[in-house]
Amino acid sequence: MTKEYFTLLADFNVWANNIVCSWLEQLDEEQWNKEIISSFNTVRETVLHIISAEKAWLERFEEKPVEWIQFSYKGSKEEHIELWKKTSQKLKDYVAGFDESRLQTSLTYKRLNGIDMTTPFFVMFAHTFNHSTYHRGQLVTMIRQTGFTNIGSTDLLSFYRK
Repeated sequence: MTKEYFTLLADFNVWANNIVCSWLEQLDEEQWNKEIISSFNTVRETVLHIISAEKAWLERFEEKPVEWIQFSYKGSKEEHIELWKKTSQKLKDYVAGFDESRLQTSLTYKRLNGIDMTTPFFVMFAHTFNHSTYHRGQLVTMIRQTGFTNIGSTDLLSFYRK
């Protein structure tokens, strides 16, 4: 694994998140808050989970206290979208500035349950971007269930082809 690889994944993450955000901007409040059986029960809750995770990983990477906002953030749909874009960009900037020689080194951090964990940076970077991809996939299904059908591809291969 190289910094170049993770920089590309960070670029992909911002690209794909921006596409999803363009869909979210078109949803009305009913679609945004519609109850749907999934890992999280609304589009809003799923988006907030992705934001929370990206933000928490960035805070860990920067060795700052983690503020898990999943259950406390009450912003509007527009504020969620803006926060997601801002967080994804900050994550991309962090990876772009990361010292490649540290990819194999480990970081010790606290999980949300308070248990200490030590993980190499390359594993944490891979997990962070994969986690967002996983939940973006759920959003595709959820958004379609709200009646919104103007969905395009956020697949990695589509990113490479652009």
